[in-house]
Amino acid sequence: MGNTFGELFRVTTFGESHGPALGCVIDGCPAGLELTSDDIEKELKKRRPGKEYGSRDEEDTPEILSGVFDGKTLGSPIAIIVRNRNQKSGDYDYLKDIYRPSHADFSWDAKYGFRDHRGGGRSSGRETLCRVAAGAAAKKFLALHDIIVRAWTSSIAGIDLPLPGERNFNFDDIDQNIYRVPSLSYVQIIKSKIEEIKKEGDSAGGVISCLVTGVKAGLGEPVFDKLDARLAAAVLSIGACKGIEFGSGFACASMKGSENNDLPCESGKFASNNSGGITGGISIGQDILFKAAFKPTPSIGRMQKAFDREGKIREIEIKGQHDVCIVPRAVSVVEAMAALALADFLLLSRSSKI
Repeated sequence: MGNTFGELFRVTTFGESHGPALGCVIDGCPAGLELTSDDIEKELKKRRPGKEYGSRDEEDTPEILSGVFDGKTLGSPIAIIVRNRNQKSGDYDYLKDIYRPSHADFSWDAKYGFRDHRGGGRSSGRETLCRVAAGAAAKKFLALHDIIVRAWTSSIAGIDLPLPGERNFNFDDIDQNIYRVPSLSYVQIIKSKIEEIKKEGDSAGGVISCLVTGVKAGLGEPVFDKLDARLAAAVLSIGACKGIEFGSGFACASMKGSENNDLPCESGKFASNNSGGITGGISIGQDILFKAAFKPTPSIGRMQKAFDREGKIREIEIKGQHDVCIVPRAVSVVEAMAALALADFLLLSRSSKI
């Protein structure tokens, strides 16, 4: 099973949605990095759903078991756990022999012949807290090199938000609202739309944008370990993510070369950033910019058809604690996965030079 990410900055996550705890082991984090449980909890709070829409709410208090002494990393494996305290496993008993539509229930059973039906077990979105915990360490490591990773909700429930540089876009607004959008003027509009969708017993998807600043030219490993390829793999490993694009992305397919090429200007930079800061799989010193599409939460309060283990079609209504839209919570996960990929490449770049 692919539970480990990275080559030098390696992270292994463990635990299930309804088990006693989840966590991660970080191996390869350099010694001397300042890291405390408060640093980790700060990131985990961004992932917490709160109680506004009936989602499962956990305190998500991290415990550092090893690898840190007197607030600094030792260079040895860092083990972090977060205990589950509010799981309601009984809510899922009726799903023991039924595969929820568009969940990993069917595919997991097809591969292993056995699964944890309590909230999806290992395939649950709750596993992402492990990534966010590890990402807290990666982000602090990147900050030492002046690399900052910032993500936000750029589209939610069909509502598009302003882009960087446009009127009403404000990075400071992202941490000031539960939807993680870069403009407080849109919050009430989104709130009304989400409440409308919830009353319908339905769910919504959206898009998360991520901007990475401070990456110098030359980061990346051709041919099969291109920087954008590894970032894509990192982000697409998030359960609900179904697509990713860098820079002009899919729009470049309808552009001419003269429109899409990033041409130089006298400042030593490029006049545009259609490449998203990466060409040939290697960073070019421009900001790295990508967008990731997230599907609607498959657990909805409407009657749906589903297969059971015998291949028969059943009608079910999903119960339990579920988000109307997981996009706001996934913002911190996108940041974490991007940070983990970049931290790994930063260490790889050190070992690639004589």
